Amino acid sequence: MRVKTFSTFRVFSFSLGLFVASTFRMCAAEGVQIAQLEGKLRIEINGQLFTEYHYQDVPRPYFYPVLGPEELAMTRKWPMEAPPGEEHDHPHHRGLWYTHGEVNGLDFWSETTNYCKIVHDGFVKIQSGAERGVIISKDKWVGHDGSVVCTDLRTLRVYNRPGDERLFDFEITLQAPPDKPVILGDTKEGTMATRLAETMRLQNKDKKPGAGHIVMSTGVRDEATWGKRADWCDYYGPINGKTAGLAIFDHPDNPRHPTWWHVRDYGLFAANPFGLHDFEKEPKGTGDFQIGPGQAVTFRYRFYYHLGNEIDAQVAARYNEYAHSKLGAE
Repeated sequence: MRVKTFSTFRVFSFSLGLFVASTFRMCAAEGVQIAQLEGKLRIEINGQLFTEYHYQDVPRPYFYPVLGPEELAMTRKWPMEAPPGEEHDHPHHRGLWYTHGEVNGLDFWSETTNYCKIVHDGFVKIQSGAERGVIISKDKWVGHDGSVVCTDLRTLRVYNRPGDERLFDFEITLQAPPDKPVILGDTKEGTMATRLAETMRLQNKDKKPGAGHIVMSTGVRDEATWGKRADWCDYYGPINGKTAGLAIFDHPDNPRHPTWWHVRDYGLFAANPFGLHDFEKEPKGTGDFQIGPGQAVTFRYRFYYHLGNEIDAQVAARYNEYAHSKLGAE
């Protein structure tokens, strides 16, 4: 009888242990979880990979891969990987990133022999959470001679949303040094940018119409969207048999809102408030933006990854929510 009682207790204890361990794993996977790995942060939402933030030994920090709803891969794989069928153009188009092609005359956009780097300078905060995860990081924009042209403080918020969408805020404050100004130059080569999955392209690599589409808050569509201004822009197309898209929202408090869009038929998708010479055919320098010595400027963007087109995803309504929301202090 004692043996039976002991066996029953042992089975009960074992079952209870499995239940507790399983519950712990489920709880640990809930919400937005940010793990610090070698040279990168791994960001998961309810146990599923959303993206990784690469910051060590890179030309500039960037996110790759970025997985949208239902774990659809929303970014081109090259040059981080070399899958068959992807065009090997623009090696500086890495996942999702922020930079500019002319900062005090220096190129921080490309990866030619004459480019400059944005160097990670530490994390202020890395915080997981049930409703959102937050990353606050510092960076130095370093010239050819090693001097710091400017610095930035970026706040990145990833939200715990239903599986049919992903929501991500990117906020960056650019700070000029105390003794000299910073001029963000008049060029189309910038600024808040991502390179989308190849299957989403408006034009395929054979220069024929692709299956993707571009639409703006103004109603302008497809080929007519490049260099135009709008509150938001949405780029959608097929991925693994489903239609998915990305809408980027330009916050109404941003300087020069609504921004111009450097959005290309081959999948480059960027908000650029500085390239007036290229976009508007204005005299070179018209789009220059100066940050005075010791001064700072902040830009805010939201990335809304969704299923379907802009109507299915109610992009206009979601932008209106963002435009009237209050982003809490971190």
